[in-house]
Amino acid sequence: MDRHSVFARKPVADIIATEGGAFKSLSKVLGPFSITAMGVGAIIGAGIFVLTGTAAALYAGPALTISFVLAAIACGLVGLCYAELSTLLPVQGSTYTYTYATLGELAAWMIGWDLILEYSMGVAVVACGWSAYFNSLLVQMGIGLPPELLSATGDAIVKADGTPGTAIAHVPAAVIVLVLTGLLIAGTRESVKLNNVMVVVKLVVVLAFVLVGAAYVNTANWQPYIPPNTGEFGHFGMSGILRGASIVFFAYIGFDAVSNCAQEARQPQRDMPIGILGSLAISTVLYIAVASVLTGLVPYPKLNVADPVVEGASAIGMPWLSLLIEVGALVGLTTVILVLLYGQSRIFATIASDGLLPPVFARIHPRLGTPWISQLVIGVGVAIVAAMTPIDALSRLVGAGTLFAFVLVCIAVIYLRRAEPHVPRPFRTPYVPWLPLAGILACLGLLAGLGLYTWIRLGIWIAIGLVIYFVYGRFQSRLRTR
Repeated sequence: MDRHSVFARKPVADIIATEGGAFKSLSKVLGPFSITAMGVGAIIGAGIFVLTGTAAALYAGPALTISFVLAAIACGLVGLCYAELSTLLPVQGSTYTYTYATLGELAAWMIGWDLILEYSMGVAVVACGWSAYFNSLLVQMGIGLPPELLSATGDAIVKADGTPGTAIAHVPAAVIVLVLTGLLIAGTRESVKLNNVMVVVKLVVVLAFVLVGAAYVNTANWQPYIPPNTGEFGHFGMSGILRGASIVFFAYIGFDAVSNCAQEARQPQRDMPIGILGSLAISTVLYIAVASVLTGLVPYPKLNVADPVVEGASAIGMPWLSLLIEVGALVGLTTVILVLLYGQSRIFATIASDGLLPPVFARIHPRLGTPWISQLVIGVGVAIVAAMTPIDALSRLVGAGTLFAFVLVCIAVIYLRRAEPHVPRPFRTPYVPWLPLAGILACLGLLAGLGLYTWIRLGIWIAIGLVIYFVYGRFQSRLRTR
């Protein structure tokens, strides 16, 4: 196809060649344990510590466990496709790169633009959850922050003296984003070491809740297991299970960020499938276990709170467990922010290296070996969003953007099997095209659980992206100008 067309593809050979080009100076420091830990660090967070309560109380009831299974099936099917593409194309860029090799430049730009939204809003949502747990710990120590610093700019609040007021900014959310941005700029090795430690702490806390809580489960709280539908789609019944799966799908957004580790993996052909599929399997088992114990400890209508797992621990009557879970939640949400910031900066730098964004964002620091400019710009931008913007509605955009990206990953596997059949594939997705097609259908099914307003907001973001591409990217693209 004419390389001047918006549908021009970047050949697989050219993409692989970039490993010795713009990002050659990235340090290869990641092994299978670290990559798996990156995945678990990204996945185990908001899903367990925040979304389980909301999804159970408002949508699925005790059948939330089925919602997690449905979301996991969709992720598992897509995960096999990610495993093949991350070994076929062991370079930066994740879904953006895979789409460039299949559907062409315009589609690649749009999915890259979509991923910027997905990761940015994902970090902002999780950072606000982190802020709530952080302030809860401060309150226990008698030094809680004033309400003016705990909500988005302009939000209506109740001041400490009981009078109404407006919030200044969500300060702790912005601070944690900036601190982790500095850590990521300092070096991948240092960030990975911290992440590995935090993941171990988080897993210990989650397992403690499951093992201790299982002994106190009241099976009467599981009745009815599937609450009858209220007459409105998505509120209990089978449609509630589907809506619950669409909501908790937010919990799985981190595993696609693992594919950005490929160019910093020591042996990507071996380590990437282990990291992607291993982190997904571990996280799914823990999600189902926590959802089962939580709904057995607390009647599901009472779980619509900011800290549902702490609510479950309180029902047991063990203050030490509640404190442990609050610390674990804080650590868990920190790892999610860390990994999503890491993944987004790599995608941002890859898009810039292709000329679709200004090349300054692709610069690698000569001493630190990290894409420091893209990391800094993303960190500051996300910190501002987390501090100033109400993100309730935007959180659903994360799920929509993720599912859209997953559909394109499945399409990429099918396409490349036909277009590039002789390229070596260290890991091969089984039963192509049927398994990727099943992944596409599963993602489309989850997309059906999202509301109309989510699609309108996503359409506005895509329209902005199209303007940027046709005004700047199309004329600066290296594929066109070489």
